Amino acid sequence: MTQDMLPIDHLVLPVTDIDLARERLGKLGFTVAPDARHPFGTENACVFFTDKTYLEPLGVASVEESEETAREGNVFTARNQAFRFRCGSEGLSAIAFATGDAKQEHSRFVKGSISAGPVLQFERPVKMPDGAESVAGFRLAFAGDLRAPDFFLFAVERINPLPASRSALEIHANGVTGIAEIALAAPEPTAFGEFVRAAAKAASADVTSFGLEVPTGNAKISLMTPEGLEAYFDLATPDSDRGLRGRAILFAVADLAVTEAHLAANGVTYTRKANRILVKPAPGQGTLFAFEETP
Repeated sequence: MTQDMLPIDHLVLPVTDIDLARERLGKLGFTVAPDARHPFGTENACVFFTDKTYLEPLGVASVEESEETAREGNVFTARNQAFRFRCGSEGLSAIAFATGDAKQEHSRFVKGSISAGPVLQFERPVKMPDGAESVAGFRLAFAGDLRAPDFFLFAVERINPLPASRSALEIHANGVTGIAEIALAAPEPTAFGEFVRAAAKAASADVTSFGLEVPTGNAKISLMTPEGLEAYFDLATPDSDRGLRGRAILFAVADLAVTEAHLAANGVTYTRKANRILVKPAPGQGTLFAFEETP
């Protein structure tokens, strides 16, 4: 693992409706943050973890604003629009890496011919559970591969750190402490290995039985064939899906029995596979969620 390797910051999960996503994620045992609105027509209700990663369920608050900013060159809204048009309004569309300098990452992406467009800088108000209010500032640098229009990567820099603690939001009834693995599917995973490796600043990628594993500063990104997804996650996907698709998230938990008890109590359908609990996609949860106990 290299010192410069970027850690995962968060995952973008397009959803049909923020309220429905909040309900589904709550049923799964996640604590969901208050709704927040972007200045370009999208909105979120995030799920934060103690490993400092988080999920960003992403809704569209204003179709007009979203479409206008996409036409003006906003890569984030343009990619969100494209994903929804091609794949439907739910799924896993992007991995964000944490960086201290988004402009530097953008220069790196341009030099490596993987830039997906101009840097995006914006601010939005934030309300914390303790009632504190602040303004969060962000700068995003985008990486993309023309062969994978349904998935992209970006680096996010926080311009002004939030003054209030989010520790109350990091405690979850299902016992999840963080993100351990993100599974991406492609008929030919090795075709995208260099793109993902370069974006993450990983020194190398490891070849597996079903594709590649790209390390990051805090989790791994697995590029898998459809056969790999079925073997590891019991998830059947069409072999005809070209490009790169976000298919599953593996969460780390302290005690799998706690997770299982919570899901059972809430009537959530799940299966067991080896040492994992698997929950198939459902409205408000557009990708497979897997839970695994970590030492």
